[in-house]
Amino acid sequence: MAGYASDREKVRARLQRIEGQVRGISRMVEDDRYCIDVLTQVNAARAALENVALILLRDHTEHCVAEAIQAGDGAAKVRELSDAVARLVRA
Repeated sequence: MAGYASDREKVRARLQRIEGQVRGISRMVEDDRYCIDVLTQVNAARAALENVALILLRDHTEHCVAEAIQAGDGAAKVRELSDAVARLVRA
């Protein structure tokens, strides 16, 4: 079972809203809206995706990493988590 199973519906709902935001941004570009307005919406969508990533990281830490540590095999999961955080920070 995925670590985010308890938040699955919340994550799906957020992703659906983000999908709508991205479609709206596309319409803004089609309509030749002011660049700063488009950039503002791009930033809002990016921030929303970052919030989803934080939910997934929290759930991964609380479930997958914690379970691996309890099973005595936490080093690999901690490295995996650290790598995921590094990728998010660099993005």
